[in-house]
Amino acid sequence: MSVGLLALLDDVAGLVKVAAASLDDVAGQAAKAGVKAAGAVIDDAAVTPNYVQGFTADRELPIVGKIAWGSIRNKLLFLLPAALLLSLFAPWLITPLLMIGGAYLCYEGAEKVFHALAPHDAEVHEAGLEPVAIAPQSLEDQKVAGAIQTDFILSAEIMTIILAAIEVPDFWTRAAILALAGVGITIAVYGAVALIVKGDDFGVWTARNAHTGAGRAFGRGLVVFMPVFMQILSVVGTAAMTWVGGSIIVHGLHEFGFGWPEQVVEIAAHWAEHALPAIAGVAGWFATAAVDFIFGLALGAVMIPIAGYVIAPALKAIKGLLPKRRDPAA
Repeated sequence: MSVGLLALLDDVAGLVKVAAASLDDVAGQAAKAGVKAAGAVIDDAAVTPNYVQGFTADRELPIVGKIAWGSIRNKLLFLLPAALLLSLFAPWLITPLLMIGGAYLCYEGAEKVFHALAPHDAEVHEAGLEPVAIAPQSLEDQKVAGAIQTDFILSAEIMTIILAAIEVPDFWTRAAILALAGVGITIAVYGAVALIVKGDDFGVWTARNAHTGAGRAFGRGLVVFMPVFMQILSVVGTAAMTWVGGSIIVHGLHEFGFGWPEQVVEIAAHWAEHALPAIAGVAGWFATAAVDFIFGLALGAVMIPIAGYVIAPALKAIKGLLPKRRDPAA
């Protein structure tokens, strides 16, 4: 009996070692895949703080928490199963779906540029798309919903990049790596966002409670710097949405045989690398991002009237055909 028990314990120990090795491989693959998605992750982190602007300090972290939870739901409940199923049964659908998401990002970015250049016309356009929220809770709900919608597109891009980077054939291992990388990226992104949006509050606390003059001066400087930083981040977020969307469209067109936009991107990148050989990698990346941004902005500009005169009226007509909800208070 003792020999049999020792043999059983030895087998169990062997299984534990195999499981530990598998978990270590999953974690390693998730980290590697997450690094490849770093560009889209940075875009996500740059876009999100825009959605808490205009709210009181006590609502900032709850709003970030709502968006983070919506992001996790996006990744685990919708995108992870969809990515795995599409990769198994309909891989040809992945590119068109990504291009639809890319077009939405281009529209979002171009609309923000439109708002900066012609705020009155942009407000008229936005008023035709959705009702204006009056109650603060309603405005908060709209902001959170808009952030989760945008996150869905960026998360789809992140999850697709991660899926393409996974190097194991087993279905369940791929699912575990995709889930781990998705949750890890979400925690990292929204943890960084929480730190960013509470930076000014930390500055106020430091200015009041630091024990040294240098500490209090640092707090006051942080309070002055954070609004400027948020403005910079807003610009970066708009550019990020637009160039990511443009990049998705350019790559998608290449997949469908329209290679000239990607050729333009490659020519611009090679030109920048030759023009600045000392920083060839950085120069090539900026040139690529710039051309993708131009493509994205052009497509987004075309999407603005389409959204206002075609998509919004069509959605309103469809909504009008649906049965209306009864007011419980009535």
